[in-house]
Amino acid sequence: MKKHPRSLFIYASCFAALLLTACSEQSKKSYSPTAVAEANSLVPAELVAQASDSSVHWLTPNLLVMPKANQQVDYQLLNLAKADIAALDLLAVNLPDYLMKKFPHLADFKAYKVELLPSQAKAWLKQSLVVVGLAQSKQIQDVHFVQTGAVLDALYTKGENDANEETNLGTKITENGVSFKLWAPTAQKVKLLLFNDDLSPSSTASLTMLEDTKSGIWSVVGDSSLDGAYYQYQVTVYHPQSKQIETLITTDPYSLSLSVNSQYSQVVDLNDASTQPLNWQNQTVPKVANIEDNIFYETHIRDFSSDDNALSNNKFRGKYKAFSEQNSSGIRHLKALKKAGLNNIHLLPTYDLASINEDDSQSVDINDTLAQVKVKVCDIAPTSDICSTDFSYLNDFSEEQSLKSLLASFDASSAQAQKMVSELRQFDNFNWGYDPFHYTVPEGSYALSPKGKSRLVEFREMVQSIHRLGFRVIMDVVYNHTYQFGLKEKSVLDKIVPHYYHRLNIITGEVEQSTCYTCGNTATERVMMAKLMSDSLVTWARDYKIDGFRFDLMGHQTKSAMLAAREAVRAVDADTYFYGEGWNFGEVANNTRFVQASQLELGGSEIGTYSDRLRDAVRGGGNNTRDSQGLGNGLLMQPNERQTQNISAQKNNLQAYHLHMDQLRIGLTGNLSNFPLYFIEGKAILGKDIPYGDQPTGYALDPADTINYVSKHDNQTLWDNSQYRLAFDVSTADRVRMHLQSLSFVLYAQGIPFLHMGSEFMRSKSFLRDSYDYGDWFNRVDFTQHKNYYHVGLPPSDKDQENWPLINQVRKGHQGRDQVSAQDISFSANIFEEMIALRMSSPLFRLTTAEDIIAKVSFLNLSQHSVANHPLGLLVMKIDDTLGQRVDANVEGLLVIFNTSTKAQTFAYPQAKDYQLHPIQQNSVDGVLKQSKADEKGFTVPALSSVVFVKY
Repeated sequence: MKKHPRSLFIYASCFAALLLTACSEQSKKSYSPTAVAEANSLVPAELVAQASDSSVHWLTPNLLVMPKANQQVDYQLLNLAKADIAALDLLAVNLPDYLMKKFPHLADFKAYKVELLPSQAKAWLKQSLVVVGLAQSKQIQDVHFVQTGAVLDALYTKGENDANEETNLGTKITENGVSFKLWAPTAQKVKLLLFNDDLSPSSTASLTMLEDTKSGIWSVVGDSSLDGAYYQYQVTVYHPQSKQIETLITTDPYSLSLSVNSQYSQVVDLNDASTQPLNWQNQTVPKVANIEDNIFYETHIRDFSSDDNALSNNKFRGKYKAFSEQNSSGIRHLKALKKAGLNNIHLLPTYDLASINEDDSQSVDINDTLAQVKVKVCDIAPTSDICSTDFSYLNDFSEEQSLKSLLASFDASSAQAQKMVSELRQFDNFNWGYDPFHYTVPEGSYALSPKGKSRLVEFREMVQSIHRLGFRVIMDVVYNHTYQFGLKEKSVLDKIVPHYYHRLNIITGEVEQSTCYTCGNTATERVMMAKLMSDSLVTWARDYKIDGFRFDLMGHQTKSAMLAAREAVRAVDADTYFYGEGWNFGEVANNTRFVQASQLELGGSEIGTYSDRLRDAVRGGGNNTRDSQGLGNGLLMQPNERQTQNISAQKNNLQAYHLHMDQLRIGLTGNLSNFPLYFIEGKAILGKDIPYGDQPTGYALDPADTINYVSKHDNQTLWDNSQYRLAFDVSTADRVRMHLQSLSFVLYAQGIPFLHMGSEFMRSKSFLRDSYDYGDWFNRVDFTQHKNYYHVGLPPSDKDQENWPLINQVRKGHQGRDQVSAQDISFSANIFEEMIALRMSSPLFRLTTAEDIIAKVSFLNLSQHSVANHPLGLLVMKIDDTLGQRVDANVEGLLVIFNTSTKAQTFAYPQAKDYQLHPIQQNSVDGVLKQSKADEKGFTVPALSSVVFVKY
């Protein structure tokens, strides 16, 4: 028998007595909370202790689901308020189809009706909730906590003028003062704490905020004197981690400015001149005609200048300011790349990071003296080993010498450097930045002055300077996880609306961590998390003039949220471009919870995803291995000793070669799903028919869907990856040519090229697999083109110790042929510029539709054809502008030949005499490449060369 909701709140006196038997018979029949307590002698704390998991999901105000259970068990939803327990009988019902589709991972769960009015449901959500299963004997069978994210969305975001329609979350300065708004629907109280510029409490220490129960938004308006004030929120809320009501102090998730190390938010108006460099509003933002005209150059703010000795001020090393230099080594190189045709600077994360101390006096720099290092480290961690180290015993060093010089003194074949770097990494000023703290404030450690508005001005000055150089600015963003969650110091979102912003395990209720083993996955399937992402992106695009965004682990976000966010950004910046990692893994894999923003789902969206297909065909599959090779490091053409050890290996190499060649061809067409590569017995074999493991090679429906790359910040650099796999007898000169050819596959492909800063210098990280937190020593780039930092010590043990034997083996086997000279680096940098210029010389390399690519691009030697027409090591791509609508008024077509073999080859082609070597290559610094020719015999190209012929 069910009770009307208004009768559900059991008398406090009945609960307090616990032993009374006078509760109504009606209540006993419906298993009232008092009956539960009497039968089991339990109090709320004991019910909490008895809960086995968090497998109950409250989806709408009137429906929750849980795993299918014993039909003989009756269930109640209990509100464990302090004064009493309130209970609600749950009636089994069918789960509606629309909820099965919305929550596919819960489709097999059993549904139960919840008889609560919306206002009652909102009140219950501010308390601890459990579902109790009762046997007919009224004995408790099981207790489960309740996941409430979905019902919060249902209650607060489905109507008009709800939380998701609010346009002024955070702070807003108006004529009437400063408004503060915080969405915290499960909070019981919220206070605004106010602070002076020195972070002492303001004369008005706090203001009480009031809740709009319709939207769940707490707000207060202070007077105009709060412009520039620092503030925090004090939130009283039930937290699932502690299982009790907590009073928590946190910053604003919508912060626009912060104190040093981000402990306090600051009120600012981003339109105010005090937050902007001179002439900010009047700057010219470079444009690209088409999405496919983009070339992305991935930089890291610290890497760009940490090793630059030509800065006007050494304090600018690793800072925003380095991008405003006029004649530094890095800026000179960027100018050369711009002249060649590069048009986008991609910045690794530059929002507020959690892992670097923003106070330079408290973080270790590679140029610090050893005495300074000890002072900084020992002030933070006095028990650290380095505090007891007498550096005089390390190669006769004194403490007045620099950390950098100490690292340079170590034997490069030893583990000494990595040991020192590993010990110091938690104290140094380096991190890639995939550890978001506040999504919409520039990082302070890159600013000379990280406090408040200063960092905003410096960040904007950097953007303005990059624009002045002629580049668009891309920002790397990480909305798929937060650095911390729960009650930890640097948790923000999870202190305000606990267990809403993060994705939880469907049974245990633990925060999922598949995207970062120390971080917490966010849930952009939640309306207000998707709104936070969208609002943040709009701020970066509108107020910081960011021209595009690269999304970390984008496949962990919903496709719908990505499309909606792009539309929001397009409203303020029409030519923005979104791209990111569309990998399919973790708790959301295969659309388990929603349609993902993944490779296979984004085809046709013009949101780009990185293609691992072309990458693996060129680099070889896997990492840290000598057991496989790719087309760019000798597959079949220069097999290493492991590929020639037996007949079976050689046969496998031939099969791998033909498959990789086909994967590469599809990659060269922009990874198009429907590109017809072969016709066998009249049937087209399409890009999607070529296998890539258990997935199709071709998945794109538009060239803007594909980001082509062979190297980026993740995993080994291209150079290091090749040294793992190359045959020992390959000469240094040939290694350089193979490296450049690997990059040519990216630059001559349809789709959008993505280039790793320093790859033009054969950049090395000394085999380090994951350099995210391993300091300047392993992450340096030498823009003077003298060193590639290939052999500077074994990579850190916690990432690569198991690889040390192989590293030592290949280093010994290469016998110095893996070491490049300054002349090699300069040659490589010049050819890199030539390849960029060649790509930008004709729109035929940058076709904008799948239809044009299918019509104009073809391959003249295919493995399905006769061996006579398919010499091994040769890939011939034709781009014919006489087919379809003309896109280049200056040329009729291009023919690109990639020769991966160790000898010059001639490709027989009757019309070759109508072509000539491209003018850029006719004037190349590569004398070998100039030997290419087109005549009545066909095209002749040198070994290990990528040659472009043009027909006018």
